[in-house]
Amino acid sequence: MTKNALIPALTPDDNLSKYLARIRSFPILEKDEEYMLAKAWSEREDVEAAHQLVTSHLRLVAKIAMGYRGYGLPLSDLISEGNIGMMHAVKKFDPERGFRLATYAMWWIKASIQEYILRSWSLVKIGTTAAQKKLFFNLRRLKGKIDAIDGGDLRPEQVTHIAETLDVDESEVISMNQRMSGGDKSLNTPMASDIDGGGEWQDWIEDNRENQEVAFAEREEFEAQYSVMRDAIESLNPREQRIIQARRLTEPPLTLEDLSEEFEVSRERIRQIEVRAFEKLAEAVKIKAAELNLLPLSSSES
Repeated sequence: MTKNALIPALTPDDNLSKYLARIRSFPILEKDEEYMLAKAWSEREDVEAAHQLVTSHLRLVAKIAMGYRGYGLPLSDLISEGNIGMMHAVKKFDPERGFRLATYAMWWIKASIQEYILRSWSLVKIGTTAAQKKLFFNLRRLKGKIDAIDGGDLRPEQVTHIAETLDVDESEVISMNQRMSGGDKSLNTPMASDIDGGGEWQDWIEDNRENQEVAFAEREEFEAQYSVMRDAIESLNPREQRIIQARRLTEPPLTLEDLSEEFEVSRERIRQIEVRAFEKLAEAVKIKAAELNLLPLSSSES
């Protein structure tokens, strides 16, 4: 809609009464008039018709936006986001369905405002699932009903009541309550002067994860050892490979009896092949490791 610039905005220099006075200058549409304007937009993309539909509902946007003032965000921003939702509603509105635009638009307005609040309320991403969004916008109200507005942890029976009321998991209730009660804290917040060393909060946060340099070195070493073992096994003939894998690399290992039946030889013959294959494997591993500088060859072997 190219007429967006003509839609009044509540600026930081304005007060709410002045803004409401301006938007009251746009007339409320009768049902038939609204229908004809909506048809003009949906069939011909008449920008002037769409503009009239939006501006006639700016009072509805303001009323809905004021219901979200408790989240500590500027009312001007809430109204601006609601106006965007109103414009989306006009674009999607189907006048042939028989209901009024206000009934349809209120859901777009609320969704737009709520998405803005979720983006702006916390530095940490919050409300990514339907259950989390439901909790974010209803937890404070339900806590007020059960006299639980104290900023602390909820009692088990309170958690159960809220979870059942909103049809969400109790773990989600506990998590959202803690996140909303705690607030954000900068990692650069100075520590109290009486703490040894002072510094910032981030200086005292311990990372219990494995050191990345150590993890990388261990992974490289494992991959090198795996490569050496794979190449060494490939130096064996198929029967030797099968016996070594069955006897040394399988848990639980196959018995000599099992393999003697498989290869139709005696158990002693299987044992001899296993011993010889293991010796060949060990020698191949040693040579390959020396080539990769993982294990130095002895003077006699060089």
